[in-house]
Amino acid sequence: MQENTRGTVRVEHGAKRVRCYLAGRLVADTRHPVLVWETPYYPAYYVPLADVAAELAPTGKTEHSPSRGDAEIFDVRVADVTAESAAKRYQHSPLEALHDLVRFDWAAMDEWLEEDEPVYTHPRDPYKRVDILASSRHVRVEVDGMTVADSVRPHILFETGLPPRYYLPLSDLRTELLHPSDTQTHCPYKGTASYWSVDTGQGVHTDLVWTYRAPLPESQKIAGLACFYDEKVDVYVDGELQRRPRTPFS
Repeated sequence: MQENTRGTVRVEHGAKRVRCYLAGRLVADTRHPVLVWETPYYPAYYVPLADVAAELAPTGKTEHSPSRGDAEIFDVRVADVTAESAAKRYQHSPLEALHDLVRFDWAAMDEWLEEDEPVYTHPRDPYKRVDILASSRHVRVEVDGMTVADSVRPHILFETGLPPRYYLPLSDLRTELLHPSDTQTHCPYKGTASYWSVDTGQGVHTDLVWTYRAPLPESQKIAGLACFYDEKVDVYVDGELQRRPRTPFS
């Protein structure tokens, strides 16, 4: 992969075929996607203008980025469907690699494919790895000073850039303290998570626990297991209190 950087923005040429759709119609299809790290956590896809199938209608609006310069904003049109302000182009960016590329708003598109497989939330980061290992460590979780989980059979998920996550069998949780939430989140590596809130009698902690009931194939080891936000609870591993990590979820 070729690389170009300016400030905190990293730009690389990807190897995957990438497609996106709106209302079932093709918006872009490229074998030459560009990955741009606009934030430290994951990249965005930029598509060569020549690989855009949809109509890009200028809105007359611009958006300024300190690192990428001024972007022209476009509506995206396919047949009789319009996604307003769903594309931008940095034609005169100080980053020359962006000049002939289009960035589509991820959420404005109905579907994204990497090769022939759907991908959700954001592109997969080629530098991120997820390992899920069975363990016999003793993991105990306290909320408001109350033990809400106690297990010697966790699966520990190691994900690049994040603290280890302890996925525990539901039978090792005090499930009477859990209340189902309507919240769902999506991960391009693990799938769709659903949540519980925890009521200790001293207060309700919203969306503190999550599970992947039907994770993606590469993350099947955590199917049906429960995980707490270590940032918001007290976790003891083999009797030792763990320091609460500082992450975007803190």
